[in-house]
Amino acid sequence: MSGPEALPELAAPAGVVDRLVTAGLAGVGTGGVWSVGDAGGVRGRGRSGVLGQGPYGAREMDHDTLFDVASITKIVALWPCAGVLRQSGRLPLDRPLGHFWPEVAGRTAGEVTVRQLLTHTAGMPLRTRFVELYGRDPAVILAGVLDAPLYREPGTAVEYTDRAAVLLGHLVGSLAGSPLDELAARQVWRPLGMSDTRYGPLGPELAARTAPTEYEEVAGTELCGVVHDPSARLLGGVSGNAGAFSTARDLERFLTALLDPPPGLPWGEEWITESLREQTGGLEPARGLSWLCAAGTDPAEGTFVHYGFTGTGIWISRRLGRWALLLTNKVHYDREFQPLTDLRNAFRRAVFG
Repeated sequence: MSGPEALPELAAPAGVVDRLVTAGLAGVGTGGVWSVGDAGGVRGRGRSGVLGQGPYGAREMDHDTLFDVASITKIVALWPCAGVLRQSGRLPLDRPLGHFWPEVAGRTAGEVTVRQLLTHTAGMPLRTRFVELYGRDPAVILAGVLDAPLYREPGTAVEYTDRAAVLLGHLVGSLAGSPLDELAARQVWRPLGMSDTRYGPLGPELAARTAPTEYEEVAGTELCGVVHDPSARLLGGVSGNAGAFSTARDLERFLTALLDPPPGLPWGEEWITESLREQTGGLEPARGLSWLCAAGTDPAEGTFVHYGFTGTGIWISRRLGRWALLLTNKVHYDREFQPLTDLRNAFRRAVFG
């Protein structure tokens, strides 16, 4: 049941995927939502449970529930905005940062290329607790990220770090002449009809249908409508690495567009095709541009994924012509992630083989 013709049957109500996800969510947290589809749109979806514990249990999870998508921000905001610049010739991927920012040429990150940032092969330190390292001034944080000694020689290892997206977010905003939240809204979310997707913090009306994340000591409550990632929060909630909130309905539109890009989309077919292929030269784990080759699959098969630390995940395969999403707020419940990892892997196998 791996061919495209099997997708409607696979995703039917009470079908294989629905039963798998409903059972798996029982060991993950309070609930979640899932969808699968193809270039024609949604072919199946389901939901289970409530937004959270305590007072958040009064509202059921739904495809209009807002989630802090965490690192999926890299895909729904940063990656397409970088693609606009790439396709217009303003972001050559193999130029070092010093080419774009002459004042950076002599600094530690000056020789790191855009491609290395996108593939997580830049050799940058993995730690991103910026307030502990650099304080609270965004300009000082950026300078600290640029000056931090490299952890490895660029291009020699694939090691995921949010620092790459923080730097790339600044570069994209600098080249485009607008902050990333404005760019994403103008170039990605509005053109695709993603009316609920935005950077936080969210107002009371939107926060009321937002899945909460962890308890925060300073706030004295669970974060809800405020970005969970502490580095993004320190940068005002708008960063390349995290900060976006979205719904399953909006992400369905986004993923459908990756299989069938609308005419005139400024980050369309060329950028999608370039990104959704292995770009790390045999290094493991294999990555495309921003996207990760899905675990348990051959990079040549072209099934790609991106996860968010809060408990979110999106998958796409252009070869099979299908996409999938699974949204939870696992981190609200606890940080025992193995049940979610098991569910994600089973979900991927069911949908993509």
